[in-house]
Amino acid sequence: MSWMKGQISPEANACKRQALDAHFITAYLQVMNWSHLQSFAAIARTGSLKAAGTQLGSNPTTVGRQLRQLEQQLGETLFEKTRDGQSLTARGQALLAQVERMEQAAAAYMAGRSQGEKPSGTIRVSASEGFGTAFVAPRLSAFAREYPDVGIDLVASSGFLNPSRKEADIAILLTRPRKGPLKVRQLTRYGLGIYAAPAWVARNGLPQSLAELSQHPMTGYIPDFIYAPELRYLQELDLSAEPALRSSSINAQAAMIASAGAIGVLPCFLAGRDSHFVRLLPDIGIERAFWLAVHRDIAALPHIRAYIDWLVAICQSEQGLLLNGI
Repeated sequence: MSWMKGQISPEANACKRQALDAHFITAYLQVMNWSHLQSFAAIARTGSLKAAGTQLGSNPTTVGRQLRQLEQQLGETLFEKTRDGQSLTARGQALLAQVERMEQAAAAYMAGRSQGEKPSGTIRVSASEGFGTAFVAPRLSAFAREYPDVGIDLVASSGFLNPSRKEADIAILLTRPRKGPLKVRQLTRYGLGIYAAPAWVARNGLPQSLAELSQHPMTGYIPDFIYAPELRYLQELDLSAEPALRSSSINAQAAMIASAGAIGVLPCFLAGRDSHFVRLLPDIGIERAFWLAVHRDIAALPHIRAYIDWLVAICQSEQGLLLNGI
């Protein structure tokens, strides 16, 4: 195709953009301050100064000041403020790509340097409240004995920290992540059953059908606080009655059931070996899976690999408890 006088071909435009980006990155490298780099990357990943400050253990004022200094040094605007938070400009996107390459190179260097060394460091692990509290936490002492130089920060809560944004090193999720710079694998399948307290069974007997179960008060999640569709257990069992006692916490639901105030659905790994619970209609259950995600920049680090290998082995050895509560 011929181009009219004064017009620039797409190829020429592309070359011009590459030259500008190269000039921009060269200027950045000349003024680079690692604290500014960390603040910039944290804002890009979290979308706000406040969240970036929380991730870095700093405050929004400091993070914002470092961003302004970086933009002044470069003579470029890296973010635009939108209703949804801080959005990267084209220059910001170009810089973030380079920052991520630097992080990958640093991680690869640390992984190579650490070959043959004892695993050491601290790992932040994000897990659901029930799995983190009932399954992971009681077994961490064994990991600590095997790897005394590795510390674990276990964040067990409703909802998850995001390893794509480096809020956590490892996340154990209810749903497989579909995007992000992550390495993902299925950690384990697990089962859920309907449970009651022994005192409840002594008072009401053992129900013989779901229809009979539906005549009794049940526990469940508060609809407004269900953070994943995988938690809609009662609908899947066709128990449409509104739970009488509700909580955003699976541990609180377990306490309600153990007090004989209601019956409800619990993970088998939480209730299966606990004498405070009796499984009702044992032939009826639900199956789910946990997914393990780690940022690809750190996946090869020895202490990260050690924890993942340990957790996978523990899950494999406990399939009876995880799937059937036995």
